[in-house]
Amino acid sequence: MPQGHSEASSSDDSGVAPLSGEVFGALINLSGRRRFTSQRLVLYAVLGAQGHEGAVATAREALALFRGAHQALLRRSGELPGVFCPELEEVYFGKPQGDARIVHFSELAGRALNAIEDKLKSAPELLEALVKETTPLLAVLNQITGIYEEQSRKHSRLMRDQLRGIMTDIETIAREAKMVAFNARIVAARSGQAGREFSVVAGVLSNITGEIDELVKAALNGTAA
Repeated sequence: MPQGHSEASSSDDSGVAPLSGEVFGALINLSGRRRFTSQRLVLYAVLGAQGHEGAVATAREALALFRGAHQALLRRSGELPGVFCPELEEVYFGKPQGDARIVHFSELAGRALNAIEDKLKSAPELLEALVKETTPLLAVLNQITGIYEEQSRKHSRLMRDQLRGIMTDIETIAREAKMVAFNARIVAARSGQAGREFSVVAGVLSNITGEIDELVKAALNGTAA
């Protein structure tokens, strides 16, 4: 079984994992970092082969960031969910072989940098293979980032729908409370002096339902933003 595959968190019936917006932001940032560092790595590997001072060290730093981002995205740890939906499962471990491509690129980069640094005869061949691997890798990385972004949008829509449902329930309760308050006022008015305290209670209930109305409106306006 591929590494990290068994650690994927389950999603709910809608196919969207119950993750926060902050977690989705972190996932998208890590996926973007993986794309950026893959390009930076290749650039500085080429510069290192051309003899630019410090280029290989910079390429190694990019490789470390690339590997770290991949592991953080693949393995469930802390707030990060790992491979949390079928779409990611497919792109990482299905036909696109995202995980295998990323690992292969990482290992190839490590060998190329070692060869460049040690001035081995195999350095040009390894560098050429690394450069050729960049375009297909980038296509997979872009596809994966797109999935994280789409899952984030689904999550946002789900949260809005759930909040609207809650607000609808509250509105129903508020309407019923208004009717109770209205009827209570009528009863209090008919009760004369004995109904004064009851009238005060009915007035407080009416004020509370008015405040609920305002809160519901504010919440619904927020979800529409």
